Amino acid sequence: MKLETRTLILISVAVVINIVGGETVRFLKLPIYLDSIGTMLVGVLAGPFVGGVAGLLTNITWGIIIDPVAVPFIPVAAIIGVTAGWLARAGWFATWWQAAISGLIISIPSTIVAVPIIVYLFGGVTGGGPDFASAYLLAVGSKLLNSVASSTLTINAIDKAITAVFAWLIASRLPLRLTTKFGFFAHSKA
Repeated sequence: MKLETRTLILISVAVVINIVGGETVRFLKLPIYLDSIGTMLVGVLAGPFVGGVAGLLTNITWGIIIDPVAVPFIPVAAIIGVTAGWLARAGWFATWWQAAISGLIISIPSTIVAVPIIVYLFGGVTGGGPDFASAYLLAVGSKLLNSVASSTLTINAIDKAITAVFAWLIASRLPLRLTTKFGFFAHSKA
């Protein structure tokens, strides 16, 4: 598949949006991520394959220049873009509330992919949003896998719903001359 120049530019902008969002949240020590707004935007506009590429390139870039912890989460970032693209194709980014529901849906596969990475590669602690909740659940007697899964799903559901609404806001506010060149978003036009 050949990627056109406008698609490559969109991916580049998405990588920047993702890293700035993620680093801002990390700086403010918020319990969410906001590091996949650009990935979802690309998935919504250009489809699942390109959304997956945007997620992959975000985590490679972020891991090389700022935070090596991002690299193992490449599959998570890719699945977010792919799932956003599929949901956009199904028309689930037509309104803000559909975008929020899409975010909740996206949180499920992203959690399924993230939990083994968090548990088996990082021992349950990555320095991210769910760590405090995981530590609390461990302290009250929950097993590590259950603690990480519960806290990650909860934080992911909130984060991905907010992220999907941001992606929808951006996509729905872009000029028609831009979005028509990315035919995927047409499926979600109200």
